[in-house]
Amino acid sequence: MLYSKGTQTVQQISELLSIPSGSITYVINKLEKKGLVERKQNPEDKRAFNVILTEQGKELFDEIFPKHAEMISRSFSVISDEEKLQLIDLLKKIGFGIQNMQEE
Repeated sequence: MLYSKGTQTVQQISELLSIPSGSITYVINKLEKKGLVERKQNPEDKRAFNVILTEQGKELFDEIFPKHAEMISRSFSVISDEEKLQLIDLLKKIGFGIQNMQEE
């Protein structure tokens, strides 16, 4: 998420991934110890911290992501283009349904 969307607060990560902030904090602590991310106080909200991917984290992701993308591509090669479009439509429908439930 940090690789594709850039700097995020713990709260933003928690909300976007629908994972409790305590669990996100645990993961961030582990990644921070490995030098893959760092936390900096949010200048707009002193109570919040921005989570930033370090250069080491970017390099690791640059190495891992192509392999991951290839695996996903191979996994979806067993379904037709029409089936892929149906899957996209269904996943969008589920996503909008979840979003509506959260707004209630």
